[in-house]
Amino acid sequence: MYELKTKENDNSVIEFIEGVENLKKREDAYRLLDIFTETSGFPAKMWGPSIIGFGSYHYVYKSGHEGDAPLVGFSPRKAKISLYFASGDPRREELLKEFGKHTTGKACVYINKLDDVNEDVLKTHITQSIQFLRELYPG
Repeated sequence: MYELKTKENDNSVIEFIEGVENLKKREDAYRLLDIFTETSGFPAKMWGPSIIGFGSYHYVYKSGHEGDAPLVGFSPRKAKISLYFASGDPRREELLKEFGKHTTGKACVYINKLDDVNEDVLKTHITQSIQFLRELYPG
């Protein structure tokens, strides 16, 4: 059976950020930590080895696959910073139009640096994602 690798754990968020080699990415990670913590109202927790997540929800897909995931999060990766917002949210595309310089994947929004994006839109993404996921997966 498939074993989910990205699980909440007790690893230190600060130690993880301190391990980010690129100084600018490390500084952005600390800024993101503050923004996500203040906006989400949840403490930062490590999910797997490299995702900093905030809050959590339990999902069950039609296929029967289920698990837990952070409501929102980010990861300061070597190439780009990955931001994790709810995929499937109809407001996501609308918000991304005003977000700033970014690229997208299925579930991630990728940025080079925090200065490339509109911080107010980032905060709206965070609150919108949490609201969307809470409505989609109540309880």
